Amino acid sequence: MKIEDNFLKQEEFDKIQKLMMEPSNFPWFYSNAIDYKDYSNAIDYKDDVDKFQFLHMFYNKNAPNSEFLEDLSPINQVLNPVSLWRIKANLLTRTPTIVENKFHIDMGGMSEEKPKQWTTSIFYINTNNGYTKFENGEKVESVANRMVTFSANLKHTGTSCTDERTRVVINFNYFK
Repeated sequence: MKIEDNFLKQEEFDKIQKLMMEPSNFPWFYSNAIDYKDYSNAIDYKDDVDKFQFLHMFYNKNAPNSEFLEDLSPINQVLNPVSLWRIKANLLTRTPTIVENKFHIDMGGMSEEKPKQWTTSIFYINTNNGYTKFENGEKVESVANRMVTFSANLKHTGTSCTDERTRVVINFNYFK
């Protein structure tokens, strides 16, 4: 696992943060579930009726999916992927207490071997008291302009936050 603070130059980061955090024409889409058994077929689980998130799919299954994909070029230039699988932004709203979601890999639905060859990076858009937690118990705090990179087969989960209105991250799944 690699954690990089100040991942982008401040001017590049500010542009992306402003795009995603300030009231604008940036589209967020409601998802009635966070914890999916199969990411290719999102299901609303009855035991998680209070869990929801907003998302923006920049790139999905080897195809661009957003007019805003080019805005992420400073990140993609640093990551320099050979192939992209998915780039997805998650926006979770503030909750009274921090809620940890279920452990998962972002490339679910693939053979067990394929994610071992791929990489996941999580880019933090805002600083808050939420975090990314890994199955081994390690936590990465949500700090603006931080990137954490790890093998795509490593189970992890995100959380809500209690000290800001939202927690916003972008997940990159790619082949190096």
